Amino acid sequence: MTTTTPSAIGQPLDRVDGRAKVTGHARYSAEIPVPDTAYAYVVGSRVAAGRVTDIDASAARAEEGVLTVLTHRNLPRIAEQPPLVPSLAGTAAPGQTFFPMQDDTVHYAGQQIAIVVADTWERAQHAARLVRVSYEETAPVTTLDQGRDRAYVPRRIFGGRTPGRLERGDVETGLVDADVRVEGTFTYAANNHNPIEPACTTAQWEGDELLLYDTTQGVNATQMTVSRLLGIPMSRIRVMSHHVGGSFGCKAVIHAHSALAAMAAREVGRPVKLVLTREQMFTSVGHREEQEQHLTLGAKRDGRLTAIRHHKLSPTSHFDDWAEPSIGLSSEIYACPDYEGVYRLFRANTMTPTFMRAPGRASGMFALECSMDELAHELGMDPIELRLRNHTDVDAMSGRPWSSSGLRECYERGARRFGWSGRDPRPGARRDGDWLIGTGMATACYPVAPPANPQRARARLYADGTAVVQAATPDFGTGVATVMTQVAADGLGMAVDRCRFENGDTDLPNIAAAVGSAGAGMISAAVHAAATALREQLIKRAVGDPGSPLHGADPVDVVVRDGVMTAGTASDAYADLLRRNFQPDAEASGQWSPPAGEVPYRMMTFGAQFAEVAVDAELGLVRVRRMTGVFAPGRVLNAKTARSQLMGGMLWGLGQALLEANYMDPGTGRWANSSLGEYLVAVNADAPDVDVELIEVEDVIVNPLGVKGVGEIGQVGAAAAIANAVHHATGRRVRKLPITIEDLL
Repeated sequence: MTTTTPSAIGQPLDRVDGRAKVTGHARYSAEIPVPDTAYAYVVGSRVAAGRVTDIDASAARAEEGVLTVLTHRNLPRIAEQPPLVPSLAGTAAPGQTFFPMQDDTVHYAGQQIAIVVADTWERAQHAARLVRVSYEETAPVTTLDQGRDRAYVPRRIFGGRTPGRLERGDVETGLVDADVRVEGTFTYAANNHNPIEPACTTAQWEGDELLLYDTTQGVNATQMTVSRLLGIPMSRIRVMSHHVGGSFGCKAVIHAHSALAAMAAREVGRPVKLVLTREQMFTSVGHREEQEQHLTLGAKRDGRLTAIRHHKLSPTSHFDDWAEPSIGLSSEIYACPDYEGVYRLFRANTMTPTFMRAPGRASGMFALECSMDELAHELGMDPIELRLRNHTDVDAMSGRPWSSSGLRECYERGARRFGWSGRDPRPGARRDGDWLIGTGMATACYPVAPPANPQRARARLYADGTAVVQAATPDFGTGVATVMTQVAADGLGMAVDRCRFENGDTDLPNIAAAVGSAGAGMISAAVHAAATALREQLIKRAVGDPGSPLHGADPVDVVVRDGVMTAGTASDAYADLLRRNFQPDAEASGQWSPPAGEVPYRMMTFGAQFAEVAVDAELGLVRVRRMTGVFAPGRVLNAKTARSQLMGGMLWGLGQALLEANYMDPGTGRWANSSLGEYLVAVNADAPDVDVELIEVEDVIVNPLGVKGVGEIGQVGAAAAIANAVHHATGRRVRKLPITIEDLL
């Protein structure tokens, strides 16, 4: 109908919340001052399996300042247990289909069995140590070796969204037809969530109205889940979460602490703040499960794949069939006629695992891309050439074409930037003093998952020429407030500094939890819809206003720039229009819903990862010297924040490759590492030079602005590229994560 002159979208603008964060003015959920706040401290089970036979809280209750001690004996029963993550849409999304402190059963170590509430956090912590718990303990099952013989194939996994078995063609025939086969078993240590801000909730009741300050990726998801757990209408629950100090999946679903804080606040009749300790983060918000993947590739001498068999074994909880969808991409991204993928689970004494950055894809691509590298080595073929020979323009599983790709360009651009053409393919051929130097690459891809429900936003223009656009979504470090300000500015045809984005509150229009790299696409679609609706409303008002210089103009001919509507030589500013009509503001709402039914396209973000490592063969040390990632995420909303997201993902991939690991003690069922002193993550000294390039590809299918998202894909393929580089440096193929000194000695 009308046009604007785009200027803000894609620009590397500084973050609008940057000053507030570096000066300490940004308030995170635990920092919101609420008068008369009491503090809750969780008591976790010391055993992994059995039941609680007695809880003696008398000493704790006698301590000064203690308001109550809640256990399974006096905590109210929940009204309903919502299903496990029924969609990515911001519908009720509990962390597991089990709510603690409803009976005396213990399913896993660290399970919440009591809550102490006191007038200070220190008193609550002290009193919690005085709670005496007796158990009837049974032997736990926690490790792969303990559960292997009792494994089963689930009907569906990943919250019911993924089949437990995927097949096409005849994999046995494909393997028989192959000239070359590579086969390997890949093992992965469990990974735990450690965002800089622990999970926390402050709950405040005013009569039958509940206000929650929650650390969450989706305020509407918290609202819906707590509504169902407590049996109160959603309209009586308000959730606020303006700034979230990182999430990466553990705050994407709603774990028990949010509702427990509300229950405790109702019990003591005053606001209650519940903040998980760092140790409790290891047992309360899910994790990436320990897993074993067995992968077999069959290929002809020319490199064409004939068969892929990909099996996975992992533990799940006693109450959910959960597994990362690790075998999904191996069924889709390479042309191959015969495929078999199977998930096998066993019931273990663990809480339900959960989303962790690039869930399933980061782990699955490690097995697939290391196997592809091994196949290239067996064939004497360049690894990029092997991938190009198996490149497909359609999803190999469904046959549906990609809505857009750009993968070939990522290979080409990445190889050129990294200097791949000068590579000597022989392992161990390059040295730098005591260091063996190797280079490796891997494909990166991550599916685009549109939400199931409508996404909404609201735009308001004031007579002073400023605008505010609103949507409920929190900002958990991705820079959503910045990029949505840019989207709003372009939609309205205004300068960025005249626009503001308000977010993080269920009183604002609903937005689904921003998970699975879907946030940028779905939020921008809603914001764009609201902004353009308001722009067109104002243009229609101007051309119908006898006092406007644009009176009688065709709306199609009106162009808006810097808040001024122009048609030919006539112009009228937004602010002038409103003031002339004694109108303090104008408002419009916008909504975007993904197409109903099955879309005849498959949506995927593609990229290519490259890494150079140095390995000290005598000491087994690995140092990543440089990394290059080239990605095609559709339209880029902000080049600076996108590169930051991708760089962070690549560095996390480095941590996944070389550092991050946790293990369950098979006797006690407890995590061996439960602090950042023991659980290793990458630090500045580990970080190499990281080169990120963005390739914009047009995608008219995925959403109105063609945005695919970059939150996850930076991690996918990074560990595989590093492992392939280690093989190139040493000639040793390591099929486990993380790669440790012991693996290379």
